[in-house]
Amino acid sequence: MKLVAQLKLCPTPEQARVLKDTLERANAACNRVSEVAWEQGVFGKYALQRLCYREVKSGSGLSAQMVVRCLAKVGDAYRLDKRRKRSFKPHGSIAYDERILSWNLKEPSVSLWTVAPDKPRQSIPFVAGERQMKLLETRLGQTDLLYRGGRFYLLATCEVEEPEPFVAEGVIGVDLGVNNIAVDSDGNFRSSRAVDSVRHRHRRLRRKLQKKRTHSARRRLKKLAGKERRFARDTNHVISKEMVELAERTKRAIGLEDLRHIRKRVRARRQQRARLSSWSFGQLRSFIAYKAKRAGVTVVFVDPRNTSRECPECGHVSKSNRPSQAVFECVACGYAAHADSTAAVNISRRAAVMLPNLPEANDATDAPLALPGTSLPL
Repeated sequence: MKLVAQLKLCPTPEQARVLKDTLERANAACNRVSEVAWEQGVFGKYALQRLCYREVKSGSGLSAQMVVRCLAKVGDAYRLDKRRKRSFKPHGSIAYDERILSWNLKEPSVSLWTVAPDKPRQSIPFVAGERQMKLLETRLGQTDLLYRGGRFYLLATCEVEEPEPFVAEGVIGVDLGVNNIAVDSDGNFRSSRAVDSVRHRHRRLRRKLQKKRTHSARRRLKKLAGKERRFARDTNHVISKEMVELAERTKRAIGLEDLRHIRKRVRARRQQRARLSSWSFGQLRSFIAYKAKRAGVTVVFVDPRNTSRECPECGHVSKSNRPSQAVFECVACGYAAHADSTAAVNISRRAAVMLPNLPEANDATDAPLALPGTSLPL
């Protein structure tokens, strides 16, 4: 499986200026290629290379390989959407390959091509954590140069070996929600109280600063940008890590609801729209899925319909089983529990049915067959 290692570059002020110039010139070349692609109706990167390589090479001052990477960037952008003309920001990320970027992991530093006239090849140190340094040992060819918040980063694509999924002895059902970010079938609750508190505080602060319309208020808004998102992302990383570690330790699979396109299906009052739109269940689901792959844990996605309305004791399904958001009371048999915990139990049972049948080992020395991972897209 492919993972991305993010590294922080530590350039000198002169190197930082050269890197910004490189980004600006490369993205200007991408915009020129995009104009040709839109006018000629040619969108493939190889067709664009035959059409405008010489023009871009002579007019941009970029190296041959950097021009090739710019052509590939435009081609990849039009592969996603050919219905509108694509444009690129001056400081948008650009891709480097092994011909224009080399690594020195002992120092650590990178040597990459720039538009500096006297010395195009610049050696720049970087800082990274222990996990990122280990990932770099399995890096692939392409690395992206990213400029964000006044700092430069390298995003290196790495290939990590996937372990064979182990034979699951059960399933942990996980119910994803708004009031509780995640509740598992073992009765563990991950509340959204901390995330909601941060979001409400930032929302009030943004509203207050936007009303002021002063330079200092704009500076403060710029400084706050992304802070709420980073906090929510860190929370999702922590929760997904706990879920996967629990499943790995107890030799169980993980069952999740397939919540794709749920925002199109759910109607919400005006007061609830901001909270629902900031619900990052898709991010949490993707974190659980890729961490589970690395640990050999199988993830199964189930139909979410009536998971919180079905009684796990008698199977009765009714809206009346949910008298409130947090309470589940079966009108048929009287079973009562927390609604999210009940949904997690139902998800666990549905996922257990969906696990593939495995032949039993002939004797104690036979190695069990591994469960294949789910084929549903993220």
